[in-house]
Amino acid sequence: MINKLLFIFCICIGISSYAQDTTQQIIQGRKNSANQINKPYVILISADGFRADFTELYDAKNLKALSKNGVRANYMTPSYPSVTFPNHYSIVTGLYPSHHGLVDNSYIDLPTGAFYNMGNKKMVAEGKWYGGTPLWVLAEQQKMIAASFFWVASEADIQGIKPTYHYIYNEKTNIGTRIKAVKEWLSLPEELRPHFITFYFPQVDHDAHEYGPNDIRVGNAVQFVDSSINALQEALAILHLPINYVFVSDHGMAKVDNVNTLPIPKAIDTAYFTVPWGDAQLHLYAKDKSKIEATYNALKQDTSITVYKLDETPSYWHYASTDDWHHRLGDLIVVPHFPKIFNLSKSKTSLGKHGFDNHFIEMRASFMAWGPAFRNGLTIDGFENVNVYPLIAHLLGLNYDEKNIDGKLEVLKPILK
Repeated sequence: MINKLLFIFCICIGISSYAQDTTQQIIQGRKNSANQINKPYVILISADGFRADFTELYDAKNLKALSKNGVRANYMTPSYPSVTFPNHYSIVTGLYPSHHGLVDNSYIDLPTGAFYNMGNKKMVAEGKWYGGTPLWVLAEQQKMIAASFFWVASEADIQGIKPTYHYIYNEKTNIGTRIKAVKEWLSLPEELRPHFITFYFPQVDHDAHEYGPNDIRVGNAVQFVDSSINALQEALAILHLPINYVFVSDHGMAKVDNVNTLPIPKAIDTAYFTVPWGDAQLHLYAKDKSKIEATYNALKQDTSITVYKLDETPSYWHYASTDDWHHRLGDLIVVPHFPKIFNLSKSKTSLGKHGFDNHFIEMRASFMAWGPAFRNGLTIDGFENVNVYPLIAHLLGLNYDEKNIDGKLEVLKPILK
């Protein structure tokens, strides 16, 4: 009986530890200032892993129709590394990952020795990890209400500010409930109504990882996102508000060799280096700096990988020692030769991956925009995702210091009427 009770207790503890908070978080006492009430509205939507060609590949009819009445880019170039947390945060800060501090999904903060991991729910809600000024913080600082139905760092207290309305990330809340919440936000009295809203979809990324980017189940996920965005804009149309929609993704997806994977290279002695988990790249943090040169030279002999010192990384990565504003990059960066990937565990890894060189075609992300501020029927060439930030700040009439961001308004200003 004691063993049975202990077993039940352990099960209950496990269930509670994975309980998902689905309640709305509201910061009381905030209102739009008088000069913000008549500003337009922007809903920034991300579909994680929605590769630039998925719209055509899986015939996302609604997105094609909506963007035909607005603007569409042939692709959007993610920041390096082409993974989820760094890129979502680059989109809302206008900064490259090495500049805003989320240099990877997992890394070491060298000044403190602390280890950041995107899977640690408590940690990702701590504002100390996030540099720059996210769009919701910029808005709230200027007395404009913001809201978030999920986005990287939207749960964190950044510069002492969270979005007035936000939800803790979960995958339990259904799409109908989410659309209803956005409609309710935009139906609030003017002084309480958010002008900037973020909205996030995980489904495409989940299925493209599991089954590879060419599987029909990825097509079903694309169709779900496509129909959900159409349902969202139809639900909001009856409000007759000047709502501008910006649809993005954080990165693309590639089919990799998940059978003949690479172990941690033999040249890396973990007695001398700390190596956080990675599959498309590894950061090597030296415990003993005297071991860097010999390890670097040994890794150079391995034909299955490329090893970089921080002064050797490609300039378009913005991943050099001079870019490392927060001192979070490894002493050495090790990259497998595509389609090979690292597998640091003994379990089988998934067929779809990202995180590779951000100029790979397979890593290209999506960008579309429609609404009263955007030109109609315009297609533009690819651009870097850090340029979304100044575009949205400009749309909302928010002031920002262009010297403090990497994005440039002139890149996307021509898409506006």
